[in-house]
Amino acid sequence: MDVPSMHIAMYPWFAIGHITPFLQLSNKLSKRGHKISIFIPKTTQSKLQHLNLFPHLITIFPINIPHVHGLPHAAETTKDLDPSLFPLLMTAMDRTQKEIETFLLQLKPNFVFFDFAYWIPNLARKLGIKSVQYWVVSLVTAAYVHLRVTQEEEEGEGCNKITRRFPDDLCIELHPHEEEKLGRMKGTKFGSDVLFLDRVYSSLRSSDIVGFKSCREIEGACEDYLQSVYCGKPILLSGPIMAEPSTSVLEGKRNNWLARFKGGSVIYCAFGTECILSHNQFQQLLLGLEQSVLKPPHGFESVEAAIPEGFSERVKERGIVYEGWVQQQLILEHPSLGCFITIVDLDQIINARMISKRFKAGVEVKKGEEDGMFTKDSVCEVVRIVMDDENEVAKEVKTNHNKLRSLLFANNFENDYIDSFCQSLHGDTGVGGGIDGTGPISGAFAPCHGEGPAT
Repeated sequence: MDVPSMHIAMYPWFAIGHITPFLQLSNKLSKRGHKISIFIPKTTQSKLQHLNLFPHLITIFPINIPHVHGLPHAAETTKDLDPSLFPLLMTAMDRTQKEIETFLLQLKPNFVFFDFAYWIPNLARKLGIKSVQYWVVSLVTAAYVHLRVTQEEEEGEGCNKITRRFPDDLCIELHPHEEEKLGRMKGTKFGSDVLFLDRVYSSLRSSDIVGFKSCREIEGACEDYLQSVYCGKPILLSGPIMAEPSTSVLEGKRNNWLARFKGGSVIYCAFGTECILSHNQFQQLLLGLEQSVLKPPHGFESVEAAIPEGFSERVKERGIVYEGWVQQQLILEHPSLGCFITIVDLDQIINARMISKRFKAGVEVKKGEEDGMFTKDSVCEVVRIVMDDENEVAKEVKTNHNKLRSLLFANNFENDYIDSFCQSLHGDTGVGGGIDGTGPISGAFAPCHGEGPAT
């Protein structure tokens, strides 16, 4: 069913890992004729312009980063900063409110999508615009964090209403060092002297709709749980939002190098541009995998300076250590690839546990219970398991991985989700009450018991 054209504004958190999925969603929506206005930092705009596949429908508006004491002048995204300075960048983003208001007044979109800019819903409502809190984190992460936030409150009240509704088959159990990180997150101020969780739950309460980059086939139980605790707040799923197939070819030197190896024999180890390891963990990884990372560890100016002595000579015919951007999508499609390894942070730890424990489509590297550190031996153990075609665990992992891949790449799987997402936004299913600004979801959100900290 065709949906009349909508105009959607987007204001993602200033992190490449958030901006990129918003741009990918923009492409999916614009493919169906919808107009997108996305606000991102000025210099970052030029770096990501190549991701705009529909420039006649997607307009990228550059945002000036206000000065915040302690924030480097050239910093625009989290990629430019040590994690300790992320709250300052969030403060700077909060200070763009007047600029965003001016844009919204001029553009008059039907919807504005956001994630961490908690002031967007009230601003949008004042301007007669619907707001959508759109999350690129998984449903299971949102569900589990909500559970943990409310458990203490429930225990104090002598009840367990929320806990009883949580799916009991998700296989999530955090280690002590992960519990510590979650505990710190609860009390962390994340920009403008606002607690991180207060920022998230204030947005949840005041937004008109909550959206997730997810699908029911994988996380349906978590959607049901969130529906039960969000008390009628509409939850829309956009599907997995996979990158469009690359129209380029793998550069010659990469293709030639990979072509030297038999099918399924190469280990590809890649990390996000914001992943910075300690020197010890960096060397443990290289010694265990003999493969690559994208950023030098703390205290080193380059990858080469941190490489263990003699390492480059030992692996020169078998491995490459490369610092910088590569054609990851094309590398992963190469037939010589047999294993992909990455490092995850707190929200991705929950994803990793789901994949390894519940779906059994991957293997998690063992880490210390207390310190969360891995060793070269624990890395090598996983590699040996996954790359051994005769290993029963490897067989199970590859079978389950192929099942998930077949699901996600099935004909019309993603298209059906995007079509449904658009129809729900427009109001054909009653969600959102239509793009005229009327309907059942206008007004503030009244939280249920245990909905989270108040602001």
